[in-house]
Amino acid sequence: MKLNSISRQAPVLIAGPTASGKSSLAMELAARDGRVIVNADALQVYDTWRVLTARPTLADEAALPHALYGHVARTQPYSVGHWLRDVAALLDQPLVIVGGTGLNFTALTRGLAVVPEVPPEVRTEADFRHAGDGIAGLLAELDPETAARIDPQNGARVQRAWEVQRATGRGLASWQDETPPPLMPLPEVEAIVLTPDPDWLNQRIDRRFAAMIAGGALEEARANLPGWTPSLPSSRAIGGPELIAHLRGGLTLFEATEAATLASRQYAKRQRTWFRSNMKTWRQLSLP
Repeated sequence: MKLNSISRQAPVLIAGPTASGKSSLAMELAARDGRVIVNADALQVYDTWRVLTARPTLADEAALPHALYGHVARTQPYSVGHWLRDVAALLDQPLVIVGGTGLNFTALTRGLAVVPEVPPEVRTEADFRHAGDGIAGLLAELDPETAARIDPQNGARVQRAWEVQRATGRGLASWQDETPPPLMPLPEVEAIVLTPDPDWLNQRIDRRFAAMIAGGALEEARANLPGWTPSLPSSRAIGGPELIAHLRGGLTLFEATEAATLASRQYAKRQRTWFRSNMKTWRQLSLP
């Protein structure tokens, strides 16, 4: 895609699977138009991961203005609602918003239901139930409307719906039906989703994880080892659990690398499937 085919005035949204080149395109647009690059990736917000989540480098951040990268402590709660409020504070500037978390873009362009905070004791109960009964056990207790809407394979989403129902006495679908207007309706933005060839993308994923190891990902995981809590959202960084397992003696570095690379490929596949289902009206950019 030539840059001159992308609006210079409207906010630009760039979605795409991991390792597809989103950040490079965002930087080109920011340099061309004087835009702020805003993170829409759920894991790049955490201050403990830079290398493993492919956050912009210090040199990138010095060269162009970036926002909402690495500003959240790993134990701090940070939901889509938190992210949306942070984005709202930036709307007086020209923006290019980039990331691979589809739910953030959905909330931005379709609106987000205002759901009460879930008490910690309910979340603890949900963690216990998830560990004992699995996703199926939680899914079976959801109200029919919520169960019909939710991805039954997405454990985090199923657990979130269960927590909301347990805490409020209302199904998540009921809260979603009261969704307020979006911050950025699709007709008012340039929305682009990258659709790379899977084989090309898998090769990029393999090369990138090798580069991450060479660039300090193992040292980054070692810094996260004290107090490591698998249930934290920040612990879901692809490759994090595998490298932690290696540091604890459960995997060789080769085995950890192989497992992390496979996990990254599987994640990219899930992202592509989600984008195809939920971003049909976005401008499609085929790669390579």
